[in-house]
Amino acid sequence: MGSNTTEAHPIIGNRIKKAVKSGLKMIVIDPRKIDMVKSADRHLQIEVGSDIALMNSMMHVIINEGLYDPAFINKYTNDFDRLKKQVEKYTPEYAAEITGLSPQEIIDTARIYATADKAMIAYTLGITEHHCGVNNVFDVGNLALLTGHIGREGCGVMPLRGQNNVQGAGDMGCLPNQLPGSFSITDDEHRARFEKAWGVEINPVSGDTQTRAFEKMENGAVKALYCIGENPLMADVHMNHTRQLLEKLDLLIVQDIFLTETAKLADVVLPARSWGEVDGTYTNTDRRVQRIRTAVAAHPNTKDDWEIISDISTRMGYPMKYNNSEEIWDEMRSLAWELYGGISYARLDKEYSLHYPCPDESHPGTFILHERFYNEEEVSTPSSFIPVPYTEPIEMPDEEYPFTLTTGRRYESYNTHTQTKHYASGAKLKQTEESVDMHPDDAAKLGVESGEVVEVSSRRGSVQVKVKVTEQVAPGLVFMSFHFSDVPTNVLTINEYDPISGTAEFKACAVKIKKLAAAV
Repeated sequence: MGSNTTEAHPIIGNRIKKAVKSGLKMIVIDPRKIDMVKSADRHLQIEVGSDIALMNSMMHVIINEGLYDPAFINKYTNDFDRLKKQVEKYTPEYAAEITGLSPQEIIDTARIYATADKAMIAYTLGITEHHCGVNNVFDVGNLALLTGHIGREGCGVMPLRGQNNVQGAGDMGCLPNQLPGSFSITDDEHRARFEKAWGVEINPVSGDTQTRAFEKMENGAVKALYCIGENPLMADVHMNHTRQLLEKLDLLIVQDIFLTETAKLADVVLPARSWGEVDGTYTNTDRRVQRIRTAVAAHPNTKDDWEIISDISTRMGYPMKYNNSEEIWDEMRSLAWELYGGISYARLDKEYSLHYPCPDESHPGTFILHERFYNEEEVSTPSSFIPVPYTEPIEMPDEEYPFTLTTGRRYESYNTHTQTKHYASGAKLKQTEESVDMHPDDAAKLGVESGEVVEVSSRRGSVQVKVKVTEQVAPGLVFMSFHFSDVPTNVLTINEYDPISGTAEFKACAVKIKKLAAAV
């Protein structure tokens, strides 16, 4: 669901397609006819942002037809009655009007998923980058929990991470509400553990998300930003507004390996090192911790990220004295031993990788999470359903702005194109410039062909871009990526966010399109 897997996660995409050849049944739920559709048993081409309506309707069918295990629900879950009440109105006929599917497609999909011996849901930004992204994720969990597809090999929920160490960065404390090791910052016991080791008092109040931090920039409460390995000017919604906020700061510091668009605005740029120049660990999407080792000699005027942070901390009065990344990892192992206690560099060198939780050296690592569902006689903390309602996208198409723009990634261009635009000139690239992908029917109405230049405008800005006519998108839907700085797609996207996570609604905004020039 909401995962253009072959382009955004090509290794995982290849493994899924290989499994399909061995008998795996795959259902693709996506507003576009992405490449994965070619390998799928069925494609549900839903309307953008209608995921909750679909999942609630599937659960309506599963409950009404008794396609769940009451014994499992009674023993391992809470709030089933609340879920049942929430999905009651989401009949296949009602959901079909919202999703654009037929009632039978919804019924058949619900039956296939619920009655499978093993089933998994893989999702990514097409689920999370909405104003209701957290509710989307809750409903994915509801669907897996209702059917018991969790805690067994070949089952579960698989959120695909956008970059290679997103999971590891969050685990190490880069989330505003968590300590390293994924402990809540409000947990007195765990906070005391870190306070004792570090000799400081830690504020028990959760920090701000990026969204709230930017709001505080606007009202003047935040006057400085230290940005590490991130290019918000290109990556964030409503680009013109983001530029104004960054220019308003008293101090902007950027720590990166290239002079990004954001770095060009900075007062101070701290040159860091790339993945091939450093030593440490990565944690991938399935909690697998792996060692990385220095592959090439770093430029003499750069430092590891941890060295830069330690140096600044020391200069500001809190000494951080480490000799290498292993010392930092060992400190992490001692403070968050429940997850990492048994994952030493020595074991990683010998065993290649380990899955956390791995609390001690004799533990093999936890390959499958939530196995307790099937192994424990008594369950002290059953998992709760979190029923959620469908809410439509904030900005729907209308007479003035008749198209829905959804954004995403393209195969060769990594995130904001900061690194991948430096490809050697001899490389064969599938797409070397931005395009607005448009259905043939819409192109015919506008009188445009592939290669012609159009102006795409929203209520926030305009860009000029070439057309790519393709049946990958449905009529009324257009697609663009945000990789190319000469076509800054995020001047179009809407400045609306999920109130819980702060994630922006990248996946849906209303635009109009005007023909500008002949083909070039």
